[in-house]
Amino acid sequence: MVAVGAVVLNRVRDSHFPDTIEGVINQPKQFSSVADGQFDLEPDSLSYDAAYEAIEGNDPTNGCLYFYNPNIATVAWSFQRETEIVIGNHHFTK
Repeated sequence: MVAVGAVVLNRVRDSHFPDTIEGVINQPKQFSSVADGQFDLEPDSLSYDAAYEAIEGNDPTNGCLYFYNPNIATVAWSFQRETEIVIGNHHFTK
C-alpha cells in the first residue's frame, strides 16, 4: 500500500501528470481501483498508516510512476515497460 501511495505522489511531482493527489487519482483510466469502485470503500487503519508513510517520504519504488499485477493485467503497455522492482504481486515501472 505504501508503494501505491508513493506512485501517486511521484506522479504529482512529475510534469506529465496532474499536480494534485486528487487529480492523479481521478485521471481517467489510470487506476483500476477507481474504475471498479474499490476507491470508494471506507479505508481501514492500515490504509491510513500506509498513506501517512508515503506522505512522510517512504518510497519503496524508488520513483516509479506505474504499477500493475502481471497475473491480471490486460493492458499491453504494462508489459512493455521495464520492471524496476517487484513488491508482492505488483511490478513497478518508470
